[in-house]
Amino acid sequence: MPTRGPLAAWNPGLDDTVTLRTAYDAMPGDDSAAIPWYVRLLENPASPVALPGAIDLLGHDCIHILLGRGTLPPDEAFVIGVTMGASGQLGAWQEKLFTLGTRHLYRGGFRFSHTDLEVFRTAVAFARDTGIRPLHTLPWRDLMHRRLGPLRASVGIDPRALVAAYGRERARWPAGAAARRLPRSPSPVTAGDPDASHGHDR
Repeated sequence: MPTRGPLAAWNPGLDDTVTLRTAYDAMPGDDSAAIPWYVRLLENPASPVALPGAIDLLGHDCIHILLGRGTLPPDEAFVIGVTMGASGQLGAWQEKLFTLGTRHLYRGGFRFSHTDLEVFRTAVAFARDTGIRPLHTLPWRDLMHRRLGPLRASVGIDPRALVAAYGRERARWPAGAAARRLPRSPSPVTAGDPDASHGHDR
């Protein structure tokens, strides 16, 4: 996503108590038409050459919320890395193709720096190591009523593991704007989830 104005300042944190709908509605809008062709080529599921984990903009935004990441380039790198890594289908050549694309094909605010690519790689490993479910397959429109704490748990996202990973990211890039604002602790999980029977659980 572009990193201008209110969208660049948006940072959802790891609030477990609100619903996905509430968090999504608080995210500044971004027109999907603004996503350039080269991003759609590799990341849109409608593309004939889409890479594993390809997902539409709604799902991508929801994953930002579940991971507590804003929209600065390292945030995008982490979200994409987790999505691809969790797909269970990402091969070494596909990961290499994505890194080449983001360095040499992507333009402007969509292009990844070497730091962004390191964040991407750590995110791929994080998703694999922690057993996150394939996020690109979830029916996000049907999950909007779910509270974030139980929803994270149902897809295998552990806020404590996230906070630990974010601590390592902060230590490695202490001057980075994205790293400095990463969540430092998970919020308390609200007990129960009365709407869980209507969601998509494991």
